[in-house]
Amino acid sequence: MRKWVLSGILASEETYLSHLEALLLPMKPLKAAATTSQPVLTSQQIETIFFKVPELYEIHKEFYDGLFPRVQQWSHQQRVGDLFQKLASQLGVYRAFVDNYGVAMEMAEKCCQANAQFAEISENLRARSNKDAKDPTTKNSLETLLYKPVDRVTRSTLVLHDLLKHTPASHPDHPLLQDALRISQNFLSSINEEITPRRQSMTVKKGEHRQLLKDSFMVELVEGARKLRHVFLFTDLLLCTKLKKQSGGKTQQYDCKWYIPLTDLSFQMVDESEAVPNIPLVPDEELDALKIKISQIKNDIQREKRANKGSKATERLKKKLSEQESLLLLMSPSMAFRVHSRNGKNYTFLISSDYERAEWRENIREQQKKCFKSFSLTSVELQMLTNSCVKLQTVHSIPLTINKEDDESPGLYGFLNVIVHSATGFKQSSNLYCTLEVDSFGYFVNKAKTRVYRDTAEPNWNEEFEIELEGSQTLRILCYEKCYNKTKIPKEDGESTDRLMGKGQVQLDPQALQDRDWQRTVIAMNGIEVKLSVKFNSREFSLKRMPSRKQTGVFGVKIAVVTKRERSKVPYIVRQCVEEIERRGMEEVGIYRVSGVATDIQALKAAFDVNNKDVSVMMSEMDVNAIAGTLKLYFRELPEPLFTDEFYPNFAEGIALSDPVAKESCMLNLLLSLPEANLLTFLFLLDHLKRVAEKEAVNKMSLHNLATVFGPTLLRPSEKESKLPANPSQPITMTDSWSLEVMSQVQVLLYFLQLEAIPAPDSKRQSILFSTEV
Repeated sequence: MRKWVLSGILASEETYLSHLEALLLPMKPLKAAATTSQPVLTSQQIETIFFKVPELYEIHKEFYDGLFPRVQQWSHQQRVGDLFQKLASQLGVYRAFVDNYGVAMEMAEKCCQANAQFAEISENLRARSNKDAKDPTTKNSLETLLYKPVDRVTRSTLVLHDLLKHTPASHPDHPLLQDALRISQNFLSSINEEITPRRQSMTVKKGEHRQLLKDSFMVELVEGARKLRHVFLFTDLLLCTKLKKQSGGKTQQYDCKWYIPLTDLSFQMVDESEAVPNIPLVPDEELDALKIKISQIKNDIQREKRANKGSKATERLKKKLSEQESLLLLMSPSMAFRVHSRNGKNYTFLISSDYERAEWRENIREQQKKCFKSFSLTSVELQMLTNSCVKLQTVHSIPLTINKEDDESPGLYGFLNVIVHSATGFKQSSNLYCTLEVDSFGYFVNKAKTRVYRDTAEPNWNEEFEIELEGSQTLRILCYEKCYNKTKIPKEDGESTDRLMGKGQVQLDPQALQDRDWQRTVIAMNGIEVKLSVKFNSREFSLKRMPSRKQTGVFGVKIAVVTKRERSKVPYIVRQCVEEIERRGMEEVGIYRVSGVATDIQALKAAFDVNNKDVSVMMSEMDVNAIAGTLKLYFRELPEPLFTDEFYPNFAEGIALSDPVAKESCMLNLLLSLPEANLLTFLFLLDHLKRVAEKEAVNKMSLHNLATVFGPTLLRPSEKESKLPANPSQPITMTDSWSLEVMSQVQVLLYFLQLEAIPAPDSKRQSILFSTEV
């Protein structure tokens, strides 16, 4: 391990020396030119910009030349402590460099502006690449290279920590390395306060500082195409960049796409009469296919790791995973965030969460209060600003699973029950509601919405929702004022005119939620406080179909028992719920996807179980999402799925067939083999779901969305062959094999939804199916 650590240090030193050499390379000709009648820079300017660079090069060259042969002739007794001790004793040269760094950067910027020749030189400094790179040299800017020693000194202690960890206390090197670490730590703590602000800011005119306030990866819509961008909000401007592709040892670099001074920026207002630019939406089927691929690749990676095969295969799979996850993040956002520049140009970003959109707007508006003058950047200033983004960025990678550490929680998989109790802190009475978002596959999705509480400053919703989690780590809550008079309010971004009053979030801690008890919490947002309770059920518990102990009700009772008792072909509960939804829920946005209030669902469940004669009156007074939730709950609580345990494996195999003719024959034969009550109930439901999808333009529920909601409910078997671990933050293999199974269930239902007609097995059943009275 010592040898491996030292080999890594050698490789790092080699790269650092090549950067210092690249700085020294223009120094000689610049010095020579300084004595002529046409100097590029004066001797004083050269001394300021390249201050202490030659000395740093000599120190590290001596260290490298001393370390290299010792690592080459390695043995357990080999000593290197004296070299590190000497290097630590020369840190005073870094003190001088760091003290001069700000002056050097200002001088370099002024010289670039005053002299085009030097500006050209400073953007095209060539450093040696590592041996494996195709290009023998890489291009770097002067600013990037001058930052290398500052960065180097902040990392010096990390190297010594690693080396000490693998050096036995009895080894002669141990006390020398400890001494070197002590010197480095003392030195670092003395200059850290000076370095930190420099890493977060960039010098602009008259000693002011342009601070980075926020940055993140976003999707920009460019002429109908989705492009991944890294967006930076500074104290005086918004900068949109593209991350350049890296090759052979090159450091990360950005290309500027555009920038807007904050004084010139406004949020595009879309009037009702104006045409809102269409956002090209990616079909849900495509997004789902990507999720299936991602889950399959994750499974393959885990299999490779367990088999301890070579890392090359794993690396190939990781690259593939990164590509698919990037594609998913690029394709999934659909919420517009538009910015307008005073020069007439408009730019559109696509965001998956209203929370993030509101956050960007708030940060920009807050900063605009402090900005008074417009300005424009020269090409050199813009280049320097873009180069500085490499070290200023706070978000270093796209939020992909591939970028997570192995020991990082993969998130929670299962069901989260959330009660939204009440809210306080509103200044005046209004019509208020909340929405809930959770993260899934790297982006946030809206999962539930409370009813509108009218004319109050202290709403008491007390509504419970059940939200499915797929690797989720955060729950977000957004509080809105419902605006009923929509004609007078100009739409911003072509979105809903409801006003966002506040937003907040809570981390979903697997340890805290593991005991499956209610946890109360208060989320503070913008002077408002919202009271919540949350409870989590991992998949181990949520997957079980529990037969009812009372066979007199309908929930948890076999469907054949219920239909026989009722003397009906389709259970009364299914007919009643479908009838009510078709009466007033067909145009409800997100019908079957948006959660209903849990207390209403439980009240309906109890009423159906005791055969309450007033159930139809109850339903007419309830929110239609609660009725949709009751229907889903009925199918979920069947002791055996509608597609039966016996046939489930066959349906899973049938949907995987490649030949469309064989697939259709197999799937139809399996379907018509179901018990009569199961088949007729399914065909009745199928007919209803197709009618719901016909209203997709209004309710936003496509056949695919409906299959996603109902697939696991109708197909998930009552007993799992695989034993699920009790820990909610399960290993990735389990969560992804589960995801693959769910996606298979969705595909089965989607297949039947997309079939134009399903032949009935005999005339008797046909007459039942197509009669007006079931």
